[in-house]
Amino acid sequence: MAIPERLNPTTVSARPRELDKMPTTIDEARERLIVALDVPSSAAAAAMVERLEGTCQWFKVGLELFTAAGPAVIESLVKGGYSVFLDLKFHDIPNTVAGAVRSASRWGVRMMNVHAGGGPAMLIAAREALDGVSDPPQLLAVTVLTSMDQAQTNAVGLERSPASQVKLLAEMAINAGIRGFVTSAEEVATLRALTGPEGVLVTPGIRPKAAEINDQSRIATPEAALRAGASYIVVGRPITQAPDLAAAAEAILKEMAVALAS
Repeated sequence: MAIPERLNPTTVSARPRELDKMPTTIDEARERLIVALDVPSSAAAAAMVERLEGTCQWFKVGLELFTAAGPAVIESLVKGGYSVFLDLKFHDIPNTVAGAVRSASRWGVRMMNVHAGGGPAMLIAAREALDGVSDPPQLLAVTVLTSMDQAQTNAVGLERSPASQVKLLAEMAINAGIRGFVTSAEEVATLRALTGPEGVLVTPGIRPKAAEINDQSRIATPEAALRAGASYIVVGRPITQAPDLAAAAEAILKEMAVALAS
């Protein structure tokens, strides 16, 4: 499946810019920043989006909000002109995942994800489910959650390091025809080497300078993630729990712009 051009920003290293073009890089940063709407109701999400109006273009709808509000919250965001990353991490038998991917594609989301741990057959089924879909969303594979460090992977019976497990699952997904990944900043460079410039790499676990890490283990600053090769970054609590959401988002956009400008 061809990656839609608007979902395929060129890697940072290939786009040198001068610092005097900061307004341009701020606009580009806005197209690469995804704000996580990890809130318990559609009302809370709407209030958050309103406070970020004019600042952010992309929003992530994950399990908490989707379970509370369902597809209606996606419909509202899409009607408002926003781009939606549906973060439900489908992981089931191939036929069930294929059906879920087809259903979700009808909501107008621009990205969605599946767990690579579901195996090759499941990944192929998910990718094939989008064949023939007009203007399909970008399909992303999740390898190892950013909350999982070596102790956590060992606890579930994996003897490999998180980095080795990421590489194994990523190669499996690529063989299944998937060129998009959700990846921690620690593995971005590895996945960029595997996917080449056409790969779409979405990096969560982003914390601006001096922010708390919360329950994330493999994290990075916005600037570091982009320099490593991330296409998009996902930011949650550093924006959504800030006293001034728009100011927090603008500060992160400026950090991103530094990487994009250099």
